[in-house]
Amino acid sequence: MLTLSPADQLLYTPEEAATVLRFGRSTVYELMAEGALKYVKRGRSRRIRRSDLESFVNAMEPQPN
Repeated sequence: MLTLSPADQLLYTPEEAATVLRFGRSTVYELMAEGALKYVKRGRSRRIRRSDLESFVNAMEPQPN
C-alpha cells in the first residue's frame, strides 16, 4: 500500500484537513457548511482539495498586534 505524506496528498478528509490546519474537526465542518472552505462530494464522502486548503489559508487575515 502506498503511503503519502500529508504534503503529497491531493484530497483530504475533513479530519485530515483539521489536523493540517490545526483546527478542530467541528470547526472544519462549520467552515465547509458556511462555504468558507470548499470541498468536493462523492456519494456521502466529502474531500477537500489541497489547493482549496492553501487558498483558505492564504485568504486568512492576520490579527493585529
